[in-house]
Amino acid sequence: MTQNKPIRVLVVDDSLVFREVLSRGIASDPNIEVVAKAVDPYDARDKIIQFKPDVMTCDVEMPRMNGIEFISRLLPQYPLPVIVVSTVSEAVFDAMNAGAVEFVTKPDTQSPKSVETFIYDLIKKIKIAAGSKVTAGGSALAANVPSTGAADTGKLVAIGASTGGTEAICSILKSVPAIMPGILIVQHIPPVFSRMFAERLDKMTQLAVKEAQPGDWVEQGKALVAPGDRHMRVKKVGDRFRVEVFEGEKVNGHCPSVDVLFESVAKEAGNIAVGVILTGMGCDGAKGLLAMRRNGARTIGQDERSSVVYGMPKVAYDIGAVERQLPLQDIPQQLMAVLK
Repeated sequence: MTQNKPIRVLVVDDSLVFREVLSRGIASDPNIEVVAKAVDPYDARDKIIQFKPDVMTCDVEMPRMNGIEFISRLLPQYPLPVIVVSTVSEAVFDAMNAGAVEFVTKPDTQSPKSVETFIYDLIKKIKIAAGSKVTAGGSALAANVPSTGAADTGKLVAIGASTGGTEAICSILKSVPAIMPGILIVQHIPPVFSRMFAERLDKMTQLAVKEAQPGDWVEQGKALVAPGDRHMRVKKVGDRFRVEVFEGEKVNGHCPSVDVLFESVAKEAGNIAVGVILTGMGCDGAKGLLAMRRNGARTIGQDERSSVVYGMPKVAYDIGAVERQLPLQDIPQQLMAVLK
């Protein structure tokens, strides 16, 4: 999108009040134009054909057809970037699995501050979505067949991701065996959803996954997900590793920050670590991954073709932080290879 060509947005929500709040809010940005509004998926389908929007915002709970089913049916025919607007619910992850590129939480419309924060966040995500790659059924990218072979459980794996990362991380963890080194994950995600994300990974993979808490040990067969409003770093204690979870200023615009985790892994784990950087906008994680590689860690980056947004992996690759750049579906096999 060029600056003199606004991003054309279709707003889909069955609430008249919320449609207007959302539409007026995002249209306040000169680089966004709300070209149409729809009350349900059937109305939205007609508006897509008529107005050809660049991005669609879509509620999950709607009459006649819910948003998840709509996205599943829509994207194979109209590969349109979709941002899910939802209440706090695990349904957002089903929508991401169906192919949505991002999600935002509905605000308290009685709170001007809540609405202001929501609009700011949504505008930012619309701009990211406009340049993203749409894939119907995100989890289909990976084979999701557990890799065979023993991993060196004395090592440590650190993974960082942003836009598109929830499904990318899920597909990788579904494709590795239960006997793995401890895994640390930073995904740019709002508070509350980080816990839901960890619980979803716990159910869908062979690993034991939880949201990290201060003092948690990094252990074989377990993965820790950074809370959505806390940084996470690792500290070596004897021959073991323990995580520190703490409040802090945003780093590269994010809390949690991938760089905070990766830089601590570079310092504390050195050459027994493996770093993986996945899809996402911006540069978070690139410098940390470079520090890891310089300290002897093995490093893997997601390639452009399989990334929803080729931002973070590109910056990391361009500065020499990535040892091997691969399609998402090949990362589990490479991860197992460097862990043997």
